[in-house]
Amino acid sequence: MVDDWHDSRNPKMTKFVKTTLILALIGLIGLGVFFFVRRVFRPARFARIGMWIRNPEDHAEWAVAALESCEDSVFQMPTNGYVGFIWGDSFRPGHSHQGIDIFSGTEAGETPIYSAYDGYLTRLPDWKSSVIIRIPSDPLHPDRQIWTYYTHLADEEGISFIDPQFPTGTLERFIPAGTLIGHQGNYSGTPNHPVGVHLHFSIVKDDGNGKFLNELRKENTIDPSEYFNLPLNSSSNASTIPVCGQISD
Repeated sequence: MVDDWHDSRNPKMTKFVKTTLILALIGLIGLGVFFFVRRVFRPARFARIGMWIRNPEDHAEWAVAALESCEDSVFQMPTNGYVGFIWGDSFRPGHSHQGIDIFSGTEAGETPIYSAYDGYLTRLPDWKSSVIIRIPSDPLHPDRQIWTYYTHLADEEGISFIDPQFPTGTLERFIPAGTLIGHQGNYSGTPNHPVGVHLHFSIVKDDGNGKFLNELRKENTIDPSEYFNLPLNSSSNASTIPVCGQISD
């Protein structure tokens, strides 16, 4: 019976249905790409990063300054440069950026990085380019503990730019806000596959048992906007350049 029914179908109708389904699928894919480009992927930010890296001196008004507090923000800015990517930006479908990337516009190893707030610094034994700082009492939500994470502090081969006072294995070393941590680098995690020279900074949630959660997952991090008094959330900032004292497009 099934074979009889299959043989009795109108070939033209079958072709029409298939064509319609294919066109509908292409339309859905197109809508998905459109949504990704308009709402998630931010081409303006990508373009400006290239402009900044090529000629930072031509765009000095885009830069934030290390140790400045924007409108009495609770965190100090950890380094100099252009805030190229912000929290929630996406570089590919399914990806969501966990923090902010501040591009120095200099060579690796030149631009200093400072602690944004008082806390207890840890550098795990296998961390070439990263440190994390425990803040026992979140300045905006004192009932919870948070962590601030700093990475890409090494050259493209993985030679560290972290200050020598914080060797691998450093555990719970108290440092006040404004302490020199190291310098911006371009280490990607894979030797000889460099990224642009920048600091990746994120605010990481505590697991409730005194440990930090996996920073690679956006849901384990916190929107840094309120901590710096800057528009650092991509869901509400499509193209605005975050700088202290003014917001420029």
